[in-house]
Amino acid sequence: MKEYKLFIDGTWKQTASGDLSEVLNPSTGEVVATVQKGSVEDANEALEAAEKGQKQWRKLPARKRAEYLYKLANEIKKNSEALAELLVKEQGKLLKVARMEVAVTASFIEYACEGARRIEGDIIPSDNPDEQIWIQKIPRGVVVAITAWNFPLALAGRKLGPALVAGNTIVIKPTGETPLATLELGNLAEKVGIPKGVINIITGPGRSMGSALVQNPITKMVTMTGSTPVGQQIAKMAADNLIHVQLELGGKAPFIVFEDADLEAAAESALHSRFDNCGQVCTCNERMYIHENVYDDFMKIFMPKVAALKVGNPMLEETDMGPKVNANELKHMEHLVAVSLEEGATLAFGGKRPEGAEFEKGNWFEPTILTDVKQDMTIVHEESFGPILPVLKFSSFDEVIGFANDCEYGLAAMVFTNDMNTIMRCNNELEYGKYGFEQYLEKKTFYVKFKG
Repeated sequence: MKEYKLFIDGTWKQTASGDLSEVLNPSTGEVVATVQKGSVEDANEALEAAEKGQKQWRKLPARKRAEYLYKLANEIKKNSEALAELLVKEQGKLLKVARMEVAVTASFIEYACEGARRIEGDIIPSDNPDEQIWIQKIPRGVVVAITAWNFPLALAGRKLGPALVAGNTIVIKPTGETPLATLELGNLAEKVGIPKGVINIITGPGRSMGSALVQNPITKMVTMTGSTPVGQQIAKMAADNLIHVQLELGGKAPFIVFEDADLEAAAESALHSRFDNCGQVCTCNERMYIHENVYDDFMKIFMPKVAALKVGNPMLEETDMGPKVNANELKHMEHLVAVSLEEGATLAFGGKRPEGAEFEKGNWFEPTILTDVKQDMTIVHEESFGPILPVLKFSSFDEVIGFANDCEYGLAAMVFTNDMNTIMRCNNELEYGKYGFEQYLEKKTFYVKFKG
C-alpha cells in the first residue's frame, strides 16, 4: 500500500504529527492508499512556499510559463493509463470515463497555455491633456485551489492551468475521498522541472487546513469546486481579507424536452447526462421536464434504456455505471427516494442497492426513475448528485421556464428542440451560466502623464 506525502516547495514532506487518512475503494470498501492528515502549519508552509516561488514565476514571460505546462500536459498523457486506473480505485468511475478525465485534464492545461499569447492590456484616452491611461493585466499572486471528488484530476488541471499561465502560483487541496491522482501531479511537476513553490499539493481536514488556506493573508484568490454550504463558508472566511473567490457549487440542471424535439436523441442524451459517473456531475440532468404531448412517447423510448444499464465493476468495458463515492452519499440516495415516495412520487425504476454478491460491499445504488413528480417536491429542489432522476410534465414554454428557474442553483441547463425561436428564448430566459479564464488575472491601472 502506498503512502503519499505532502508536496510542498518541490519536496515530498511528512506532516509533523505523522497522522494519516485512508483512501477507500468505493467498489469494495478496501483501503487503496494512505495520505497525510495535514495541519494548519502545513497549510501555512505551503502558502509561504507558493508566495516565495511566485516572485520569480511571475517574471517569466507568459509563453515561457506555458512551455513548462505543455511539458506537464505531455507527461499526463504519457501516464494516462496509470492515472486512469488510480482514478477508478479512488473514485469508482468507469475506466473509460477515467481515461477521458485524464485526457481532459491535459487538454485543460493545453487550452490555458494557448491563452499565454492573449494576456493583453489596454491604452485608453484620458480626460486630461498629455495623459494616457494604461491598463495592464497582472497575476493575483498565490491561488488556493480546493477541488471536489467527482472529477478530481480534471478539476485540478482546470484550475492549475490558467492560474499558472497567468503568473500565479498555486496550493491545491484535493478532497479527502479522492486525493491520489492529484498528488501524482507533484511527481510529474518534478519530472518536467517546474520551479519549486509553483505547484504545491497538500491533504488534510477541510475544517482546519482548508480554513487556514482561505484565511491566510498570503492567499490572494480561492477557486473552489464543491458543495454550496462549503462554498458559503469559504466566501465568508475570505471576506475578512477581501480575497477574490471563484466558486463552482451545486447544480440542479433542468433537462427540457419540447414537443418538436428528436425524442430518440433526447432520450439518449438524458440517459448519459443523468447516469454517467453515477450521476456525480455538477452539470448533469438533475430534473427532467417533458412536454405533455410527447411524454408517453418519450418514456417508451427512455425507460428501456434505463433498464438496460449495467451496474458493476468499473474496470470492465461493458459496465455502464459504477458505485457512489462513499457510504454517506449512498445514505443520501436512500433518503431522497424515501422522501419522494412520502411526498407522492411513484418509483418507476430502481430505488435501492442492486442485488447480488458483488454488491454486498461498496457503495452501490440502482439507476432510479421517479414519476408523478410535482414541482414543489423535495427531489426537484435538493441536489441529489447521484443516479436519481425525477421526471415532470409541462404544458407551455412559460410554464417550463418558470419551473426551470424555480431553483437556487444556476450552473447549467439543457434544452431539446428543433425550433430556433425556442432556442433563442431559452437562451434569453434561462438563468444559468459559468465563469472563465479572466478570473485569474486582475487589472492594474496606470495614469501616465507626458511632458507637453
